[in-house]
Order: sequence, then C-alpha cells, then structure tokens
Amino acid sequence: MFPIIKSLIDTDAYKLFMQQAVYHLYPDTVITAEFRCRNNENLGEYVNLIIEQINFLADVHLNEEEYHYLLSLNIFNDEYLTWLKSFRFNPNQIKIANQGGKLILTISGKWVEAILWEVPLLAIISEVAHKAVQTINQNDIILIAKDKLINNLNELVDESTKENIPLTDFQLIEFGTRRRYSFEVQNTIIETLKEFEIENSPNFFSGTSNLFFAFKHNLNAVGTQAHEWFQAHQQLAPSLETSQQFALSQWLKIYPTQLPIALTDCINMDAFLRDFDANFASQFQGLRHDSGDPITWGEKALAHYQQLSINAQNKKLVFSDNLDLTKALSIYRHFLGRIQTSFGIGTRLTCNIPTIKPHNIVIKLTTCNGKPVAKISDEPGKIMCNDTNYIKKLADAFNINV
Repeated sequence: MFPIIKSLIDTDAYKLFMQQAVYHLYPDTVITAEFRCRNNENLGEYVNLIIEQINFLADVHLNEEEYHYLLSLNIFNDEYLTWLKSFRFNPNQIKIANQGGKLILTISGKWVEAILWEVPLLAIISEVAHKAVQTINQNDIILIAKDKLINNLNELVDESTKENIPLTDFQLIEFGTRRRYSFEVQNTIIETLKEFEIENSPNFFSGTSNLFFAFKHNLNAVGTQAHEWFQAHQQLAPSLETSQQFALSQWLKIYPTQLPIALTDCINMDAFLRDFDANFASQFQGLRHDSGDPITWGEKALAHYQQLSINAQNKKLVFSDNLDLTKALSIYRHFLGRIQTSFGIGTRLTCNIPTIKPHNIVIKLTTCNGKPVAKISDEPGKIMCNDTNYIKKLADAFNINV
C-alpha cells in the first residue's frame, strides 16, 4: 500500500494553531489520548494496514514550500516553524491492537509532539477501512461523490429560492479531513465547491480546515482550538473551577486577535457562558457549536451577548456538529439578520456517498500530566473520560448534572 498521508500539513489547521501555543506555553506537558468508534464497528481487523500507514508517517516532514506557505499566513512565528521543520512523527508514541475485532489505539507523549497524531490517524483509519471493502472503482467513487455534492448544492439553491432566503451571507467551510472517504475524494469535493457559483453569494465557499488543500487551492485555512485545549487546562490551570477562563486567557496570549472563535462545549454551553464574561466576549469574535441542539445553543449565545450589551450583529456563530447542507440552511434561516453565521461541514461532504456508511470515529485526550481530563459536552453520548469519579468532580466544579 502507498502512503495515505504525504504532507505534514494534510491536517486540520487548528492542530498546528494549538501546537504552536503548546510549543510556547507547555513544551514539557505530557498527555495521553484514546481512539473511540462511537458506532462500535469492528475496525480492529484493519490493524496491520493501519500500522503500515503509521510507519509511513515517520518519513513525513515539513518541506520548504510548506514552511513558506505557513509563514505567509501571519499566524505562525519563525521560531515555531523552524522547530516544526525538524519535527518527525514517532510511531513509538502509538499503542495499537485488535481486541476482539475492536480497534484499540492510545497516543502517549509530550503534548507538543503527540498533538499532531489525531487528524492523520483518523484519516488513515477511515480511508483504510473504506477501501478494504470497496467494490466500486476508485474513479467511479470520486464521480459519485462529486455528482452527489452538485445535486445537494443545487437543492440548496432551489430551496433558498423557493423560501426566499437570500444566500448572500451563507458561508460554507469544508471540515472533512478526519472522516473522509479518501484523500482523492476530499480533493474533488473541494475542487467542486470552489467551482460552484451562486449568484450574489461571493463568499459561499469560505475555506477549508485542511492546511494542505488551503495551500493547494488558494483557500482560506480556517480553525481555532479543539476540545483538547480546554481538557488539558483542567490540569494546567490554577484550579478546576477556573480552567475554562485560564484556557481562554492562555489562548489570547498567543493569539490576541488572529484566531478569535471560542469552542463552547468541553463542559457545556451554560458552564461556558458563566465563564465567558464581557472581557472575553469583547475579545473573541464569536463561538463554535459542536454538540447539542444548534438553535437552543445559538439562542443562548444571543441572549448572553444581549445581557452583556454587546451588538450580536458584530459577532459570529460557527456551527460544526454533524451538519449537512439542508440542516445548515435551516440554521442560517433562523439566525439570518440577527448574528453572523458560518457552517463547517465535514463527513456529509467528504464521505457523502450512497451505500457508504461513514465511520463515527474520534480521538480525545484522557490524561494530562498523568491526571484525568474529560469532555462532557452538550450531548450525553459525547462524554469521554476513563474516570467516573473525575467526571463527577468536574460536574461539581461547574455545577452541572451528568
């Protein structure tokens, strides 16, 4: 088999954004992270193919062209990028096994190094598993995915016209690296989105979370931070109760203006808003939704801005939880004219192929410096922690029920 991941920047932008922050703030912090398949599929049978791809990653490095591209974004500093040129994946940080058909995978190491494993590993697992059972020619798969997308885009335009919903401010971001059918399918999806034109909607396709494709196709690279940023700070902050505020403050130390969207659901939206005071709300441009009912969440955000006497029309809500174009249009219509919105769509773009079932796979932090961390979120099924006592401790600290 040939390497699936050929570029260090074939990954989500927020991984490098977070890695730079970790490089400057927490170079010696150690973490563990674990793989989960939420729909309980038997992915363990592909363990040998996955190991082969993990070993290929040891040869991947940042080349000069990619270095200069990252530098041109005016987000990364030269000290970090010079270090990144020397970075190499260390397969010894991965423990992987087939346990009764289930894939068991753990990442352990310094956070500044281990942080880059998540996205390529998930992309590898997804592509290996899909291609292992593929019965259709690869070129036909790509054409099917492209045709499906074009049909969905045309349906979006037709529905917006029918309901008299102007798409002038609709912003779509491609978020599909982690659960893509394949690298080739993702590339075709991005090419198709870039070519698709909607009248009076020049910013319809607003970019991609994947740095390689942003570079290749001259697109905006979009992202901020992930759950692991807030999870790690549960053990890095002066106290558990202040961990979210500390995580936000530390983020602003590194990115005072460049990456101004905050993720809200490591604990849950109510707990986040209690910590998201007027100072943070004025410094961050907006918020990202990743679990729970999007309308309820957005209304809570609007009410919070109103309570703080902040004009919500100057803020943005980024929706990124299990979206397709139909769901995105419904959310867009609900909030139109009240607050800016954008929609990060992943699996429903890069693995939206008839008869193909996407893999619901994640990798999340489980410890930081040897102590437990957790993600609770606004959706019970997304709780991730190996220590039930710690979940209770976290819930008590933020006065929530789990």
